[in-house]
Amino acid sequence: MAATSRGTTPVPPDSRPRLTVLSGPSGVGKSTVVAHMRKAHPELWLSVSATTRRPRPGEKHGVHYFFVTDEEMDKLIANGELLEWAEFAGNRYGTPRTAVLERLESGEPVLLEIDLQGARQVRESMSDAMLVFLAPPSWEELVRRLTGRGTEPPEVITRRLEAARIELAAEPEFDMTLVNTSVEDVARELLALVAVV
Repeated sequence: MAATSRGTTPVPPDSRPRLTVLSGPSGVGKSTVVAHMRKAHPELWLSVSATTRRPRPGEKHGVHYFFVTDEEMDKLIANGELLEWAEFAGNRYGTPRTAVLERLESGEPVLLEIDLQGARQVRESMSDAMLVFLAPPSWEELVRRLTGRGTEPPEVITRRLEAARIELAAEPEFDMTLVNTSVEDVARELLALVAVV
Protein backbone atom coordinates (compact mmCIF):
# COMPACT_ATOMS: atom_id res chain seq x y z
CA MET A 1 0.00 0.00 0.00
CA ALA A 2 1.35 3.40 -0.92
CA ALA A 3 1.00 6.25 1.53
CA THR A 4 2.45 9.67 1.13
CA SER A 5 2.69 12.43 3.68
CA ARG A 6 2.09 16.04 2.77
CA GLY A 7 3.66 18.31 5.35
CA THR A 8 2.37 16.66 8.50
CA THR A 9 4.07 17.29 11.81
CA PRO A 10 4.09 14.84 14.72
CA VAL A 11 1.54 15.59 17.41
CA PRO A 12 2.83 15.51 21.01
CA PRO A 13 1.28 12.57 22.89
CA ASP A 14 -0.07 14.87 25.59
CA SER A 15 -1.96 17.12 23.18
CA ARG A 16 -5.75 17.00 23.05
CA PRO A 17 -7.33 14.68 20.49
CA ARG A 18 -7.94 16.20 17.14
CA LEU A 19 -10.52 15.86 14.47
CA THR A 20 -9.47 13.57 11.61
CA VAL A 21 -11.30 14.02 8.31
CA LEU A 22 -11.33 11.23 5.73
CA SER A 23 -12.29 12.38 2.27
CA GLY A 24 -11.85 11.32 -1.32
CA PRO A 25 -13.85 10.71 -4.48
CA SER A 26 -17.11 8.80 -4.42
CA GLY A 27 -16.51 5.07 -4.79
CA VAL A 28 -12.94 5.12 -3.47
CA GLY A 29 -13.92 3.00 -0.47
CA LYS A 30 -14.23 5.48 2.41
CA SER A 31 -17.21 3.68 3.97
CA THR A 32 -15.56 0.28 3.55
CA VAL A 33 -12.37 1.44 5.28
CA VAL A 34 -14.32 3.03 8.14
CA ALA A 35 -16.49 -0.09 8.58
CA HIS A 36 -13.32 -2.22 8.77
CA MET A 37 -11.84 0.13 11.38
CA ARG A 38 -14.97 0.06 13.52
CA LYS A 39 -15.21 -3.73 13.36
CA ALA A 40 -11.74 -3.99 14.92
CA HIS A 41 -12.18 -0.93 17.16
CA PRO A 42 -15.87 -0.39 18.01
CA GLU A 43 -14.82 2.35 20.45
CA LEU A 44 -13.84 4.55 17.50
CA TRP A 45 -16.38 7.37 17.37
CA LEU A 46 -17.49 8.26 13.87
CA SER A 47 -19.70 11.27 13.44
CA VAL A 48 -23.04 10.34 11.85
CA SER A 49 -24.06 12.74 9.10
CA ALA A 50 -27.51 14.08 8.42
CA THR A 51 -28.75 13.66 4.85
CA THR A 52 -31.79 14.35 2.73
CA ARG A 53 -30.98 11.23 0.68
CA ARG A 54 -33.33 8.25 0.94
CA PRO A 55 -31.90 5.23 2.80
CA ARG A 56 -30.22 2.52 0.73
CA PRO A 57 -31.11 -1.11 1.54
CA GLY A 58 -29.78 -2.03 4.99
CA GLU A 59 -29.11 1.54 6.14
CA LYS A 60 -30.51 2.51 9.54
CA HIS A 61 -31.52 5.95 10.79
CA GLY A 62 -29.09 7.18 13.45
CA VAL A 63 -26.53 4.49 12.60
CA HIS A 64 -25.48 5.13 9.01
CA TYR A 65 -27.10 8.57 8.65
CA PHE A 66 -29.73 10.76 10.22
CA PHE A 67 -32.28 10.78 7.40
CA VAL A 68 -34.00 14.18 7.42
CA THR A 69 -36.45 16.06 5.25
CA ASP A 70 -35.47 19.10 3.19
CA GLU A 71 -37.28 21.30 5.74
CA GLU A 72 -35.36 19.76 8.65
CA MET A 73 -32.06 20.25 6.80
CA ASP A 74 -32.98 23.89 6.11
CA LYS A 75 -33.43 24.44 9.86
CA LEU A 76 -30.12 22.74 10.76
CA ILE A 77 -28.27 24.98 8.29
CA ALA A 78 -30.11 28.17 9.29
CA ASN A 79 -29.44 27.57 13.00
CA GLY A 80 -25.71 26.92 12.47
CA GLU A 81 -26.07 23.39 13.81
CA LEU A 82 -23.84 21.82 11.14
CA LEU A 83 -20.03 21.85 11.19
CA GLU A 84 -20.14 21.45 7.43
CA TRP A 85 -22.68 20.65 4.77
CA ALA A 86 -22.72 20.05 1.05
CA GLU A 87 -25.06 19.18 -1.78
CA PHE A 88 -24.15 16.18 -3.91
CA ALA A 89 -26.10 14.32 -6.59
CA GLY A 90 -29.25 16.23 -5.68
CA ASN A 91 -29.07 15.52 -1.93
CA ARG A 92 -27.64 17.44 1.01
CA TYR A 93 -25.32 16.02 3.66
CA GLY A 94 -24.07 17.65 6.86
CA THR A 95 -22.19 16.97 10.10
CA PRO A 96 -23.97 17.89 13.36
CA ARG A 97 -21.62 20.32 15.16
CA THR A 98 -22.49 19.75 18.84
CA ALA A 99 -21.76 16.02 18.94
CA VAL A 100 -18.30 16.51 17.39
CA LEU A 101 -17.30 19.30 19.77
CA GLU A 102 -18.57 17.40 22.83
CA ARG A 103 -16.52 14.32 21.95
CA LEU A 104 -13.35 16.35 21.35
CA GLU A 105 -13.81 18.26 24.62
CA SER A 106 -14.24 14.97 26.51
CA GLY A 107 -10.88 13.78 25.18
CA GLU A 108 -12.06 11.41 22.47
CA PRO A 109 -10.62 11.47 18.95
CA VAL A 110 -13.25 12.05 16.26
CA LEU A 111 -13.32 10.77 12.68
CA LEU A 112 -15.41 12.38 9.96
CA GLU A 113 -16.03 10.68 6.61
CA ILE A 114 -17.11 13.48 4.28
CA ASP A 115 -16.74 14.84 0.76
CA LEU A 116 -14.30 17.45 -0.56
CA GLN A 117 -16.62 20.41 -0.07
CA GLY A 118 -17.23 19.40 3.55
CA ALA A 119 -13.51 18.86 4.19
CA ARG A 120 -12.80 22.40 2.97
CA GLN A 121 -15.45 23.81 5.33
CA VAL A 122 -13.97 21.89 8.27
CA ARG A 123 -10.50 23.24 7.43
CA GLU A 124 -11.91 26.78 7.57
CA SER A 125 -13.66 26.34 10.93
CA MET A 126 -11.17 23.95 12.61
CA SER A 127 -7.70 24.64 11.25
CA ASP A 128 -6.05 22.00 13.47
CA ALA A 129 -8.07 19.16 11.91
CA MET A 130 -6.04 16.48 10.09
CA LEU A 131 -7.32 16.09 6.53
CA VAL A 132 -6.64 12.66 5.00
CA PHE A 133 -7.28 12.03 1.30
CA LEU A 134 -8.21 8.49 0.27
CA ALA A 135 -7.12 7.93 -3.34
CA PRO A 136 -7.92 5.05 -5.70
CA PRO A 137 -5.08 2.90 -7.07
CA SER A 138 -6.06 4.17 -10.56
CA TRP A 139 -8.83 6.01 -12.40
CA GLU A 140 -9.88 2.72 -14.06
CA GLU A 141 -10.31 1.07 -10.66
CA LEU A 142 -12.46 3.96 -9.43
CA VAL A 143 -14.72 3.68 -12.50
CA ARG A 144 -15.02 -0.08 -11.91
CA ARG A 145 -16.00 0.42 -8.26
CA LEU A 146 -18.60 3.08 -9.04
CA THR A 147 -20.24 1.19 -11.88
CA GLY A 148 -20.08 -2.11 -9.98
CA ARG A 149 -22.20 -0.88 -7.05
CA GLY A 150 -25.44 -1.40 -8.91
CA THR A 151 -27.27 0.88 -6.48
CA GLU A 152 -27.60 4.01 -8.62
CA PRO A 153 -28.94 4.91 -12.08
CA PRO A 154 -26.45 5.72 -14.89
CA GLU A 155 -27.01 9.49 -14.70
CA VAL A 156 -26.02 9.51 -11.01
CA ILE A 157 -22.89 7.47 -11.77
CA THR A 158 -21.99 9.93 -14.52
CA ARG A 159 -22.34 12.85 -12.08
CA ARG A 160 -20.22 10.98 -9.51
CA LEU A 161 -17.46 10.37 -12.06
CA GLU A 162 -17.47 14.03 -13.12
CA ALA A 163 -17.21 15.05 -9.46
CA ALA A 164 -14.45 12.48 -8.88
CA ARG A 165 -12.19 14.16 -11.48
CA ILE A 166 -12.54 17.45 -9.58
CA GLU A 167 -12.01 15.76 -6.21
CA LEU A 168 -8.85 13.95 -7.37
CA ALA A 169 -7.36 17.29 -8.46
CA ALA A 170 -7.83 18.62 -4.89
CA GLU A 171 -5.48 16.04 -3.34
CA PRO A 172 -2.68 18.60 -2.66
CA GLU A 173 -5.02 20.47 -0.27
CA PHE A 174 -4.86 17.54 2.18
CA ASP A 175 -2.32 16.84 4.92
CA MET A 176 -1.84 13.21 3.92
CA THR A 177 -2.81 10.81 1.15
CA LEU A 178 -3.52 7.10 1.58
CA VAL A 179 -3.93 5.00 -1.57
CA ASN A 180 -6.65 2.38 -1.16
CA THR A 181 -4.93 -0.72 -2.54
CA SER A 182 -5.77 -2.68 0.63
CA VAL A 183 -8.64 -1.93 3.01
CA GLU A 184 -6.74 -3.57 5.89
CA ASP A 185 -3.57 -1.50 5.32
CA VAL A 186 -5.43 1.78 4.93
CA ALA A 187 -7.54 1.07 8.02
CA ARG A 188 -4.41 0.34 10.06
CA GLU A 189 -2.69 3.56 8.95
CA LEU A 190 -5.80 5.61 9.56
CA LEU A 191 -6.25 4.12 13.04
CA ALA A 192 -2.70 5.17 13.90
CA LEU A 193 -3.46 8.72 12.72
CA VAL A 194 -6.68 8.88 14.72
CA ALA A 195 -4.69 7.57 17.73
CA VAL A 196 -7.18 4.87 18.71
CA VAL A 197 -4.51 2.15 18.93
